[in-house]
Amino acid sequence: MTTVHLGMPALAPRGVGHLRGEESFPVAARRALADPQLRRNLGTATTTIRAKRAAVVGEVADWEELREAGRQLKMHTMAHLDTYLEQLEAAVTARGGVVHWARDATEANRIAIDLVRATGADEVVKVKSMATQEIGLNEAFEAAGINAWETDLAELIVQLGQDRPSHILVPAIHRNRAEIREIFLREMADVDPALTDEPAVLAGAARRYLRRKFLSAKVAVSGANFAVAETGTLAVVESEGNGRMCLTLPETLITVMGIEKVVPRLRDLEVFLQLLPRSSTGERMNPYTSMWTGVTPGDGPQNFHLILLDNGRTAVLSDAGGRDALNCIRCSACLNVCPVYERAGGHAYGSVYPGPIGAILSPLLTGVEDNASLPYASSLCGACYDVCPVKINIPEILVHLRAEHVEAQAAERRTPTAEAALMRTVSWVMRDPTRWALALRSGRLGRMLGRRRGVIGDVPAPVVAQWTATRDLPRPPQQTFRDWWAREHGDTVDQPRGATPLNPRRARNNTRERA
Repeated sequence: MTTVHLGMPALAPRGVGHLRGEESFPVAARRALADPQLRRNLGTATTTIRAKRAAVVGEVADWEELREAGRQLKMHTMAHLDTYLEQLEAAVTARGGVVHWARDATEANRIAIDLVRATGADEVVKVKSMATQEIGLNEAFEAAGINAWETDLAELIVQLGQDRPSHILVPAIHRNRAEIREIFLREMADVDPALTDEPAVLAGAARRYLRRKFLSAKVAVSGANFAVAETGTLAVVESEGNGRMCLTLPETLITVMGIEKVVPRLRDLEVFLQLLPRSSTGERMNPYTSMWTGVTPGDGPQNFHLILLDNGRTAVLSDAGGRDALNCIRCSACLNVCPVYERAGGHAYGSVYPGPIGAILSPLLTGVEDNASLPYASSLCGACYDVCPVKINIPEILVHLRAEHVEAQAAERRTPTAEAALMRTVSWVMRDPTRWALALRSGRLGRMLGRRRGVIGDVPAPVVAQWTATRDLPRPPQQTFRDWWAREHGDTVDQPRGATPLNPRRARNNTRERA
């Protein structure tokens, strides 16, 4: 049995299954913004989900207390993760399951392939799982001659369309029903040629198609929303019932789970099973919540394997500025409120995890330089933090990752970039009250620009040009706030009203003398 040393950097290469986009986020986002159909699909879907979430959250009087409880539970678990994982392994093993530890995507895929081959099967049915997407398990199965069938409706649409998921909760959010109908007609055998794009008709076609897979499959692969260390119980929450079919019909069940999904006690699910459905689907409770503990003779799969996946998570745990990202329960609430995601879509992120959580989780798991543009894929408006059910401060982590990227770039360059030189100059100016006051007054020279429209448009100057190419600047006012204050009140902004005005340089000298 391989031991994972928590709190230490991963000992093997990681990030194998993460999508490393051929282009940066700005380039991919610009192309997505030019697709009006994509923007309509995303806008309609996210608006609907936001409204549903707001309605059901508003019904809960102690919602903020629940959020804080979820945050505290997650922080406690991450602080004692090694203990709870060992407890989970012991509980699963005692109940007839087998636990495997995987340091990275390559090791997890090898374990899963070997387990399927041991059954003699050449196909599996799958429950929607972000962990298996992260490690590229479907692609690994295909290379090994094993067919993997997605059974979640949205995942099925993505798979049949030879596409990639673009949302954590609704992978096919970028598709409308007319596009889904075309995919079904093209890819599903024996589908009715008169198939319409009515949602109920499309769901019925998918149900008939999948039923044959469920009844013939000997092996199922799932993820896990939660794993209870106390009892060895695994939990999957879903809305369609496909998960229940996968978790009960096959003879062998293989679960791939990130090590951060463990919770200490069964009673802790009480908190998360209130937070998750309201934050994700805008429902009061999940239509299907399936829980199983090991193997029960004559009931459900008779062989159960749990693959505990690190794949960079211990490295994230050792990062004091970023470890809170591991608290994520994959609800996707942050995606639904993000103005950047709503306009650019999930594919622009070039990562399995899109949206605000992806902008921090992917760089943390694979290394900031492998996803250097993602921490900048945000306006830092804070909406993601406001809706996160476990209160992950995503904007704060984004700034942390940006700082890491800047420091890494600065260490590699002998001479600073134009942007770095500008920032150093601004820092030098802002450190001195006199220099800062003079800079504010000199800003009035900018009034010579933008006289016609009242705003300053494209400025062909280094660094500034990149900013003004996509936004206008207001013309500077005729006087600064400090000058206005001094004229109206007879003192400086920094002095209390009625006090004797001080010369900034003299005030600084007096401070030094007192020190």
